[in-house]
Amino acid sequence: MANTLILLFFATLFLGVPVAFTMGIAGITAVLIDGSLNPLIATQRMFAGIDSFPLMAVPFFILASELMTACGLTNALLRFANALVGHLRGGLGHVNILVSMLFAGISGSALADAAGPSAIVMRMMRQAGYDKNYAGALSAATATIGPIIPPSILAVIFAISTNGVTVAGLFLAGIVPGVLLGIGLAIANHIVSTRNGYRGRDSRADFTELRNATLAALPAIIMPAIILGGILLGIFTPTEAGAVASAYALLLGFVARAFTLRGLYDAFTRAAIVTASVFLIVAMASIFAWLLTYLQIPQDLAKAVAGLTDSKIGILLILAGFALVCGFFIDTLPALIILTPVLGPIAYSAGIDPLQFGMMLVLNLTIGMITPPVGPVLFVIAAVGKLRIEALSKAVLPLLFAELIVLMLVILVPGITTFVPNLFGFAN
Repeated sequence: MANTLILLFFATLFLGVPVAFTMGIAGITAVLIDGSLNPLIATQRMFAGIDSFPLMAVPFFILASELMTACGLTNALLRFANALVGHLRGGLGHVNILVSMLFAGISGSALADAAGPSAIVMRMMRQAGYDKNYAGALSAATATIGPIIPPSILAVIFAISTNGVTVAGLFLAGIVPGVLLGIGLAIANHIVSTRNGYRGRDSRADFTELRNATLAALPAIIMPAIILGGILLGIFTPTEAGAVASAYALLLGFVARAFTLRGLYDAFTRAAIVTASVFLIVAMASIFAWLLTYLQIPQDLAKAVAGLTDSKIGILLILAGFALVCGFFIDTLPALIILTPVLGPIAYSAGIDPLQFGMMLVLNLTIGMITPPVGPVLFVIAAVGKLRIEALSKAVLPLLFAELIVLMLVILVPGITTFVPNLFGFAN
């Protein structure tokens, strides 16, 4: 069965079949050919994969992101970021980074960021004289902050795919790595801007401009604080936090009279489509991941890794390298669902903190979103900006290097991911 499962997966993937159907076809066919398992197990495992209360947070956070965009708060975040850092060398590049960090606290999705605020700033950068490929590359790189800074859709998926980790703990574990990503990209942007002569706005924002921009963006800025604060104070669960975020975004839009019936319809429709695609991937990946565990592939892999080294850092580096290669060829969400039950037991048996492993894996696979040949964020930016994927892939290299440095820090310094959760009592 193992040979059938793996061969079918890679064969259909090579033929260009969407990865969700690739996992479903491989899993169901392997069960039917083997004959030792009741075929109904496939249906049961797929349903069990989406029959999860924490998973309900995903559609709510997706809807909250769409509603915040529909009511115009993305533009308020842009004005706030421009007033704060627009005067620095490579100012619009720094605006791009800061907006992505702020929007990450709303969307939790790299693709939502890439198609929304990152795409807007990319056009602004091109109009200001930045190289079009660099503007696109920076927009792609900054979008990867979305799944790291809480709330994170990938953190929710990881938490329901493994034991001993809470969604709230993973949310907190992403704060420092997310900030480090922003700092790393800001340093890279400063270096590139200095070499190419990219300047910021002519003058620093005065107090009045900064105050007005801050007040306009404040409703969006405090949304992550409402989500995390409510969870940490025990007012609501992470799933309920998603519902609160959606209600908050809806209330803001009505108070500001920013919604139209057409706009609301489009926001709910987009959220429904994205949610359906996410749940389809989760369902199909569930049967595939369950079969990997049933066939004891994680145990065999653990023995092989243990034979190479008994060092925690060595094992984490091996797992990170394996995940990074997988991220080149498999989309982020299915890769996370497949790799969590495979690599997780190896990390946990070596004494690696689940929060550190979880954030390493999420960050690793998120970086894969800007690496060819799959690189979904690269393709979104290329489509929006009408750019050649080859030129975009080359321009993203210095930014990719900065993100890999942050990944190495997460691997080498456990406190980067564990300090904040431990501070709030979410130690493992």
